[in-house]
Amino acid sequence: MDLLLDTHTLLWFFSGDPKLSETAKQVIIGERNKKFVSIGSVWEVAIKISLKKLFFDGNTTEMFNLIDANGFNLLPIDRRYMVEIEKMPFIHRDPFDRLIVATAIVEKMSIVTVDPNIKLYPVNTIW
Repeated sequence: MDLLLDTHTLLWFFSGDPKLSETAKQVIIGERNKKFVSIGSVWEVAIKISLKKLFFDGNTTEMFNLIDANGFNLLPIDRRYMVEIEKMPFIHRDPFDRLIVATAIVEKMSIVTVDPNIKLYPVNTIW
């Protein structure tokens, strides 16, 4: 199964946060699943770090290292995602979450997320 990790999921996985559900943890560590991270998630983290709204040891450099070390695939932003965002209903106001949803729709991935607004889009979610 192809999984796209939401930003909070990625952060909680890296930090071992107990808020990460057992189901989410199991699909992330599952060897049969391919795990993907949108560059938009790293962008979001970089912005929050610079605004002092998030503290992440090692900042974005460490995030890239952890993405690589865990065998996650980093997805660039593709023009097809922008076309999809333009068509999406305006359920979610967060532009990074809209990008994640569009990516999952275009790439036919399941999103690992607890976000209830993402679950209102026509995407498969796992939590």
